[in-house]
Amino acid sequence: MTDVSLHPNGPSFSACPACDAAPLATHLAARADDGDVVLSLPSVHCASCIADVEGALMAHPQVRQARVNLTLRRVTVDAPGLTAEELIPLVEGAGYEALELDPSALGTSAADRQGRDLLMRMGVAGFAMMNVMILSVAVWSGADAATRDMFHWISGAIALPTVAFAGKPFFVSAWRSLRAGRLGMDVPIALALILASAISVFETMSSGQHAYFDGVVSLCFFLLIGRYLDYRSRAVARSAAAELTALEVPRAFRVNADGDEAVAVADLLPGDLIRVRPGSRIPADGEVVEGQSDIDRSLLTGESLPVAAAPHSLLSAGEVNLTGPLLIRVTAAGRDSSLSRLSALVEAAENARGRYTSLAERASRLYAPVVHLLALVSFIGWFWATGDARLAINIAAAVLIITCPCALGLAVPAVVTTASGRLFRRGLLIKDGTALERMAEVQTVVFDKTGTLTMGTPRLQRIETIPEAHRPVALALAQGSAHPLSMALAKALQDAGTQPARLEQQVEVPGAGVMALWQGQEVRLGRADWVGANAGTGALSSSWLRVGPAEPLRLEFVDQLRPGARDCVAMIEASGRKVVLLSGDTSAAVRDIAERLGIKDWQAEVAPDRKAQIVQELGTDGTAVMMVGDGLNDTAALAAAHVSIAPATALDAARVASDIVLLGHDLAPVADALETARKARTRIKENFAISFAYNIVAVPIALAGFATPLLAALAMSISSITVTLNALRLR
Repeated sequence: MTDVSLHPNGPSFSACPACDAAPLATHLAARADDGDVVLSLPSVHCASCIADVEGALMAHPQVRQARVNLTLRRVTVDAPGLTAEELIPLVEGAGYEALELDPSALGTSAADRQGRDLLMRMGVAGFAMMNVMILSVAVWSGADAATRDMFHWISGAIALPTVAFAGKPFFVSAWRSLRAGRLGMDVPIALALILASAISVFETMSSGQHAYFDGVVSLCFFLLIGRYLDYRSRAVARSAAAELTALEVPRAFRVNADGDEAVAVADLLPGDLIRVRPGSRIPADGEVVEGQSDIDRSLLTGESLPVAAAPHSLLSAGEVNLTGPLLIRVTAAGRDSSLSRLSALVEAAENARGRYTSLAERASRLYAPVVHLLALVSFIGWFWATGDARLAINIAAAVLIITCPCALGLAVPAVVTTASGRLFRRGLLIKDGTALERMAEVQTVVFDKTGTLTMGTPRLQRIETIPEAHRPVALALAQGSAHPLSMALAKALQDAGTQPARLEQQVEVPGAGVMALWQGQEVRLGRADWVGANAGTGALSSSWLRVGPAEPLRLEFVDQLRPGARDCVAMIEASGRKVVLLSGDTSAAVRDIAERLGIKDWQAEVAPDRKAQIVQELGTDGTAVMMVGDGLNDTAALAAAHVSIAPATALDAARVASDIVLLGHDLAPVADALETARKARTRIKENFAISFAYNIVAVPIALAGFATPLLAALAMSISSITVTLNALRLR
């Protein structure tokens, strides 16, 4: 139904007996493997969505279990004997988009295990801290001699195993740093924990008045809080390259002498013939041998309308076959396919973006050596002055603890967590802990068109152009096709109260349109050349309706703007930032959207690799670029940008490649996020100032011998609380 043909001579619309879908149905009934089926659900967003999807799947008698993971937007289905191709229509029937994922390409998330591990250790440290503090109250109340020693021994019995277990992340990290020949932020932490524990054991064995088990467990607990907050600010981030791999079709139907055979895509070789039924994703790059169809390329190229495919048309892995069965000769599969090349491009861009580090990480490079130097100077100075090794070690430990980077470690996570909560209430989910810092530097914002500035769904522009007498015919024809323009036409006519006419001999010609007989005369809905009309030119997408001998009628469609798109673009430009529109769609369609939004700088028909290249070029002069996009064609650009945003309706791959996810349909919060990022960066800098000011005051006190390890731990806790309260001002 689109006016674009992949073949220069135009498609041939003869029937194709070889493309009969019946042989294929036999193979679709067999599972490719015995494992669960995993489907991606790009559009689910709440508990109601979970109930709808699970209910639709469980209604099938062969589905034993269906579990939706809202965070990952996936559903895992236990349905022996059913394939993804048979389950997807059940989900789509409930009103949700579904795409097949390859479970073997997903694996278990190491980040999930890390989060559970940190939370468990933090819980152990918190529980132990409360118990040791209760025992310490007795000592502070005046217990002495044997009673005091007993409480110290009990405290040690609780504290030492706790520090060994809960402090493992710091000890392991510190050991790795030392083996690599550098002083990381965890080296002074580990040293402070070890020294404070050792001094406490020595004091207990010597019947000393003070033991610092409460201080060392409290120190461990607060440090774990900072580490867990940092983890939570990054927890949603996963590898976009792995998601892209999972989106690749895991199997294909290869045509052999004995019929069709289900094989893994990795087993396909150039020259193999594969059969792709309507509604299926194309598993490999190839050339059409037989059949005609419409191909949805929006996820790969950004083209809003399907393109026609006919013999000799070249297709890419990841595109969707819409209307007719196709026989394709493979030209590239697996790692050589265009989708795999795009995966590699995204992975390379992600690795390049790794050069961005948080302010806390940069500060720690100077912090760790200074802390160790101060502790060493205090030990040498006091031992030289008094000759008392016990006193010198106590003071050195107090210096290490009082300067321990707990407040510094909380400076960024506390702000990111608070800002994330604020933006979440406004419809934005922060995935990366450094995203706010980078967003505050943005000077240029690059938007994709289809699915980002627009909803990606065509809408009939003027229903009044269709005569009343012809509307029932148009509705009946439109209901016989899965083409996006036909679906938009059917919706507009149904909303207007139109009832479909009774048609005879209705048939859809893949790549062309729908035809039938009505009251003895032929009626057609589809491409201009097939209907017998002159397409001409125009900025809008169009389909054509011909009723009998009457002149063909042009039906124009326009893509709907995303709510808040105008306000978002206006607010960004008002802040002095530059707005750029990059799209893989046609020039006419992109110009139309650019004019409606007032965007002066735009480019059309931009390939995915070129889009990423343009984003990189915009940033070569030091300009920080933010990319906002939703499709597979945007993933490389999202990963290459200084900071990136993807709508929740985007594919998993685009959401994972991005730093921030837009949860709602309204685009206005994107502009608001830029101001929030600026405030968050200010709070982070204030937290660093608080942390350094605290050290300027506290370190001399510890160096002078006025702070025991216990007082040092309490002072450190106060600084951490102050930093957290300052971060909460963002709310």
